[in-house]
Amino acid sequence: MMPSPTRSPALASEPDPSRRNNLALLTSLIHHNGLLSRAQLTKQTGLNRSTVGTLIGQLVDLEVVYEAAPSGEAQVGRPSPIVHPRPSIAALAVNPEIDAVTIGLVGLGGKVQKKIRFETERIPTAKEAVNIAAAVIAGMRSELDTAYRITGVGIAVPGLVNLEDGVVRHAPHLGWLNEPVASMLSEATGYPCHAANDASLGAEGELLFGAGAGQRNLIYLNGGASGIGSGIIAGGALLRGASGYAGELGHTFVRTSGKPCHCGATGCLETEVSQSSLFELAGLSGGDASQLEAALSGNLSEAVAAEVNRQLEYLGIALRNVVNTFNPESIVLGGFLGVLHSLSPGTLEAFIESQAMDGPSGEVKIHRAALGSDLMMIGAAELAFTQFLADPAGTLSALPLNKVDFVHAVLPD
Repeated sequence: MMPSPTRSPALASEPDPSRRNNLALLTSLIHHNGLLSRAQLTKQTGLNRSTVGTLIGQLVDLEVVYEAAPSGEAQVGRPSPIVHPRPSIAALAVNPEIDAVTIGLVGLGGKVQKKIRFETERIPTAKEAVNIAAAVIAGMRSELDTAYRITGVGIAVPGLVNLEDGVVRHAPHLGWLNEPVASMLSEATGYPCHAANDASLGAEGELLFGAGAGQRNLIYLNGGASGIGSGIIAGGALLRGASGYAGELGHTFVRTSGKPCHCGATGCLETEVSQSSLFELAGLSGGDASQLEAALSGNLSEAVAAEVNRQLEYLGIALRNVVNTFNPESIVLGGFLGVLHSLSPGTLEAFIESQAMDGPSGEVKIHRAALGSDLMMIGAAELAFTQFLADPAGTLSALPLNKVDFVHAVLPD
């Protein structure tokens, strides 16, 4: 057991703007990379060794990181200590959908430590979703208060969300209009809460921790019970639009004689490409993408194969437009869209190669989301980590410092 930490002057907000910015830079690098040596941090920041050593010492005092000797093969010369993020600094994540509300706990470093999926018998109202999330968080509260310092709550919503005030302007599948979910959940839990579009958060999650790591131009599409959402990374930054509504590729027009959509239009991508028909053909009444894949893999009937190919054709139409418009390096498919892609490998690639313009079609690669079912939790948590990553010392000065072994503190299942 490590000695119980005591509050130190390092917990005060750093008055020197330069040092504050450097602390933020190191914290972000460690959070997004997981493990980095002092030598790697020196190289990536461009700071000198002495400055990096001083900053790491302050982060150790803040209980943000800890250092350990490197493991593995013997190294020539004096080994550089490895800096680890402490998972006891954590964020809560909430993802409401039409059939469930999922609540997660994500530690610094982007690791999901706990996840609870609370299934609902009907589509939850905004108030019901907030009440469910607040009740689950209340049930975790004794562990949270003794083993973690919570930076806030991130809410990933399948709909149009104003990033500035956390108001859900329109979530068509949920039936929510102008619902201030961020302030509602903040009032219910006492934690600062922020809300954003789920697919936009997923895009950032894959960019930082998953299939898009190291890339600057990426399109992420997620398919779930609440339709198809997407996020666009252009030049290394999320394309948000005027109010944070950009990236609704699920409402791309793909069929002239298409079905009416929840958004009020017809022929949208998400009316032609949906998981409900796949669940029905698989004999499932509900569940997530992993359950769908398990039911379909290696057992594609003629009817299932025909539906898979039909949906891939319409998805290909949307992706052709995406490739021609945004010239991405990668397209990352999450949820049941990743399952579709895996059930018929090469189909989307062949469609884009034949239908999109030669230049961009030859550059893009299609990947399945690497973070799987944890993606929405990681993306939503990143929203709640934003203020902490910008000013670790200042943020932590307002949080209680719990007397626990922060390295090993993990909530029980």
